[in-house]
Amino acid sequence: MSEAFAAGTLTQLHTNGYLLTKIGQLPVVVFDDGGELFAIEDRCPHMGFPLHRGTVECGLVTCHWHHARFDLASGGTLDPWADDTRAFDVHVEDGAVFVRARPDDERARLEQRLREGLEDDLTLVIAKSVLGLVELGVDPLDIVRDAIDFGTRYRSAGWGAGLTVLVAMTNVLPRLDPADRPVALVHALRFVANDTSGRAPRFPVAPLPGHDVPADRLGQWYRRFIDTRSSDSAERSLRTAIESKADLGAVEQMMVSAITDHVFIDEGHTLDFTNKAFEALALLGDECAATVLPTLVAGTAGAQRSEEFSEWQYPHDLVQLAERTADALEQPASTPGADSFGNVDVAALAEALLDDDPEHVAAALVSAHDGGASDEQLAHAVAHAAALRIARFHVQNDHADWNTVHHAFTASNGLHHSAQRGTSEGTRRAIVQCALRVYLDRFLNIPPARPPRPEAGGLDALAECFEVQGEVDRAANLVAGCIADGVSRDDVIAALGRALLNEDPGFHWYQVYEAAVRQSTTWPEGSAEATIVLCAFARFLAAHTPTRRELPKVISIATRLRRGERLFEEE
Repeated sequence: MSEAFAAGTLTQLHTNGYLLTKIGQLPVVVFDDGGELFAIEDRCPHMGFPLHRGTVECGLVTCHWHHARFDLASGGTLDPWADDTRAFDVHVEDGAVFVRARPDDERARLEQRLREGLEDDLTLVIAKSVLGLVELGVDPLDIVRDAIDFGTRYRSAGWGAGLTVLVAMTNVLPRLDPADRPVALVHALRFVANDTSGRAPRFPVAPLPGHDVPADRLGQWYRRFIDTRSSDSAERSLRTAIESKADLGAVEQMMVSAITDHVFIDEGHTLDFTNKAFEALALLGDECAATVLPTLVAGTAGAQRSEEFSEWQYPHDLVQLAERTADALEQPASTPGADSFGNVDVAALAEALLDDDPEHVAAALVSAHDGGASDEQLAHAVAHAAALRIARFHVQNDHADWNTVHHAFTASNGLHHSAQRGTSEGTRRAIVQCALRVYLDRFLNIPPARPPRPEAGGLDALAECFEVQGEVDRAANLVAGCIADGVSRDDVIAALGRALLNEDPGFHWYQVYEAAVRQSTTWPEGSAEATIVLCAFARFLAAHTPTRRELPKVISIATRLRRGERLFEEE
């Protein structure tokens, strides 16, 4: 049994209307309501207002700040946006009032509150639950698993921005400072809650009876149904393939092929989302495939196709060029078995892909292929070329065009990681399509921004760049300066992550950060290529900051409430 704490006497209770004490760091108030004694935490869980200054009536205490109401017996709120507070046992001995903590399963309580926070899109509840679970030592992957299950169930449109942010932040968790990791989870889960809020639940399509259709035929069906936008038929084909225990590598290539049957669909989001879904399976296990992968189908079938846009048709027929180039990549290399294509060649190819002539871009890919470059190396070069577009984005461009260069980068990053797991004809089409998307963004580098010039100041000066508008080039210069001065890449990545989490980021921000982290770490420590990728993200972030920083404020409140700190100072 837990220790009992003296709160005062019955006489004091009846004279003052309440008694105040503490259990550990938690302030506790005792009330007498109709002759029955109750004890609850003396802070509104919403913003910390002292509940002893509220009104007690009919078994409820009402907080006077935002008028949240709490059951005195259980601490449960009648206004879910405020979150529940803690209740305590009370007993009287010889006129003295004692309070005692109740035994409870803290993990189960926090997991339940997290589900309710996701259901009701309550950021403060999500934040307090995540922080509490992490404090208890819960594996972050357990939190991520529950959030993916929630996100796949309660969004009728299927996979979207919320689950993409969740997987992206999970991927970079080891790169963040330990104190920032639960904050990143809160950011991600808040996106999942927002992405599912007000949405109908998803009702999955069942597989075909028997599951005995040949895998090749299911692949043909899937691509046909995606092409004709028959999402239910495509989903049933996919579910059948999964339930037939088809190799998930083959399933991924089937899905990539269907995506690339049309040109750079949905500005590259579909390719990135598909990669993220397979990365989710790498985190959680292949047994989740039947739940996760079908959520991609409706978005893939309904995606806008870039061959419908004039920029892909005039003045150059990029659609036909993409087809011809992909066909050329299907041919055996001129130097089969060559294994000398290395980082220097990947970097040189990336520069070549920035050419102003699309025929030269296509020829560079074919030449590299013939010289022994693997599909993964081609994808790596495309991703680096896309990063260079951001690094060279001139601030005189329209601000909305940051999204244009970002789309090519995040899609190419997703392609690169998909290619690391396996490749197919669909991968090679995606390589060409992403390279031509990078080509189309050439006007945003006219003129190109100046290359970063290393500037002294360190990580503290870098953090200051995000406090004022317009520090785009200086942010890149400071990143370059940090690395030139020997600051480790990991420390720079962590500092940029902290700067991101100190804002109210949009969906694309998380995408660009994760892509920059993962692309920079594909290059050697201190290399020019690794540095320029991080400079590119620093420029992107500085172009969008500072924000109102409402989400960091909520997380700060949740942290202080968890610590038992006083948020509301009494006069």
